[in-house]
Amino acid sequence: MSQEQPQRPQAGDPIKYGDIFNVSGELTSKPVAPQDAALMQSAETTAFGQPQAGGPAEVMQSAARINERAGVVGRDDVNDIARDKGVTITGTEVPGGGVITETVAGQVVGQYVQVPVGQQTAAGVGNQGKITMGQALEAAIQTAGSKPVDQSDAAAVREAEVRATASSVVIPGGFAASAQSAAAYNAGMIRDEDKIKLRDVLTGASGGLPAKEVTQEDAEGVQNAEKWHNIGFSTHPGGVAESVTTAARVNQQRVNV
Repeated sequence: MSQEQPQRPQAGDPIKYGDIFNVSGELTSKPVAPQDAALMQSAETTAFGQPQAGGPAEVMQSAARINERAGVVGRDDVNDIARDKGVTITGTEVPGGGVITETVAGQVVGQYVQVPVGQQTAAGVGNQGKITMGQALEAAIQTAGSKPVDQSDAAAVREAEVRATASSVVIPGGFAASAQSAAAYNAGMIRDEDKIKLRDVLTGASGGLPAKEVTQEDAEGVQNAEKWHNIGFSTHPGGVAESVTTAARVNQQRVNV
């Protein structure tokens, strides 16, 4: 089913579901409320033993916190659509692992591939110390985690995810979709402190993407994506493209050892 593009909020508007997730219909215009986030946090705790770093619960909590500070929602507020239709986490087995899907009111807000630890090693994690695409994305948090997400970051993350999953289809609620939603939201914000940061969308990438080793070809693709969407036609210091490039260089050096 096709989904509407994330909406661009105006300064002072509450953060709505359509600002941070690729959703459609009534849910799009609903402001994210604290108890919505609490419901998702409880669901993730039940399913995984703890909330997932960088997952929908964490993203919802950040949005709800900003909305509460702005006075557009109260601490005990919950959207009727989330309360009545619920939040769910389901798993579907696929060859080589499983697909975890998180929903609010029946709409996907998070979906990622879960690969068994043994297969991750066989696919690249720990294979001669090779760095995977997910690890490279998470490494960018250390160097540029506080950077507000813009369109060039979103383009780079999309290219990285496409190469990691070997699919041109952007996963609803995945890292690329979250980055695009964050970039659209940030475009309507004035103050950097109100913007969604790279660390908010990249945390958990090492475990949330297939364990695909980063190659020089991958690095070039991510570099081009980031440059073409940057007004200065350059990559960001310590950003997504530079992190992926570093990973490719390290992997190549380990091949030659």
